[in-house]
Amino acid sequence: MSVFTNSAASAPEHAAQYVAALLDLLGNRNPLDVLTQTARVLDEALQGLSVQQLKEPEADGKWSVTDVLQHLADSELVWGFRLRMTLAHERPPLIGYDQDLWASRLHYREADPQQALRQFTVFRESNLNLLGRASKADLRRVAVHAERGEQTLEEMVRLCAGHDLVHINQVARIKATLNKFERAV
Repeated sequence: MSVFTNSAASAPEHAAQYVAALLDLLGNRNPLDVLTQTARVLDEALQGLSVQQLKEPEADGKWSVTDVLQHLADSELVWGFRLRMTLAHERPPLIGYDQDLWASRLHYREADPQQALRQFTVFRESNLNLLGRASKADLRRVAVHAERGEQTLEEMVRLCAGHDLVHINQVARIKATLNKFERAV
């Protein structure tokens, strides 16, 4: 299991490794720059791929580009709720969710990839708009995540940007796998 697999049933030490891996991937990059650019980067990554290619999983038991796009749309919806809870409430509890369960039960494989990207883009624009109005004091507000414990909004923004990078890299890896397969045929 990859450190980037984030199941709600994961042990607390896995949650800490997941957070560290996301922050390491982000490094010194400005998280708002990453968050602002992700929709464009994803849109560019889809260029030239057929719907069939977008639905082709990287390998058995792995996600397709469509799965990743729908995951990002749903994650952005969850992130927006968490953002609003953190801004509006004192130390709100934030529940986790099992991304693989969502992918299965919400039928990510059947999603329309372009619609998933549009959903992600609209949710992201809304969340960035809200973040743009947040003060420095707002960024220090704390929420209590069920798996990760106390997190400031600023930390949550950094994690969200790291999460974007994980999935941008995943889409690139899936595309490379598709290209290798097509060259071999």
